[in-house]
Amino acid sequence: MRNFFTHLKDRTRWSWQGLLSTWRDEYSFRSWVWANLVSFALVLWLPIGTAERGLIIVLGILVLVAELFNTALERAVDFTSTEQHPLAGQAKDAASAAVALTAIAAGVAWIVALVALI
Repeated sequence: MRNFFTHLKDRTRWSWQGLLSTWRDEYSFRSWVWANLVSFALVLWLPIGTAERGLIIVLGILVLVAELFNTALERAVDFTSTEQHPLAGQAKDAASAAVALTAIAAGVAWIVALVALI
């Protein structure tokens, strides 16, 4: 059991290090965090249903997750080689597209929730 808590402590520390370094070095991650804070405040203020509220919050968090994966992939590709390669560009573009699609999903959830208010 002691081993479990040691590993849990290490994993927690590494996760926070990843969040903090991404916050510090990635403008787009900071932008999404601020967008999520505004979204979270609005979703609590507006008379939106519980299911819609939960979906909007979860999708906002998933945008942050996608941005973390995008950042990780970009850093790994850049570490591997600074040379331009079509496959490296495609990998980076695909990760960026994942962020965009996740953000679109969050936007759709917002639209559905707002239309339901009308």
